Amino acid sequence: MPTIRAIKPTESELEILQVLWSHGTATVRDVHEELSKTKDVGYTTTLKLMQIMHEKGIVKRDDSMKTHIYQPAINKEKTQKHLLNKMIDNLFGGSPTQLVIQALGDNQHKANREELDKIQALLDSLKK
Repeated sequence: MPTIRAIKPTESELEILQVLWSHGTATVRDVHEELSKTKDVGYTTTLKLMQIMHEKGIVKRDDSMKTHIYQPAINKEKTQKHLLNKMIDNLFGGSPTQLVIQALGDNQHKANREELDKIQALLDSLKK
């Protein structure tokens, strides 16, 4: 399995990975239909992106049948951690506090009560 540091998924590749992470395995058609719910994307674009992702080692492909089945080759949590750390370093000057303040102060992605309770529980455990 390739290391995350060696792989830098693009925004479009991350959208495809989100579909694969939630479904486990999927055909190009499955991924395309899921992406089409939220954006205008052509089938051949999805196909080409998934072929490139396979070449990069981001996804695995089972081509033993007529319809190719894809699955993620990189771990969701490790990818999230890597990209988050990169974002904290590059966008927030290495300050996780600035990231949290920006994220929680954003009206577009307001945290609900349950999420705030989880955040509070994490903060409480970090203080101990």
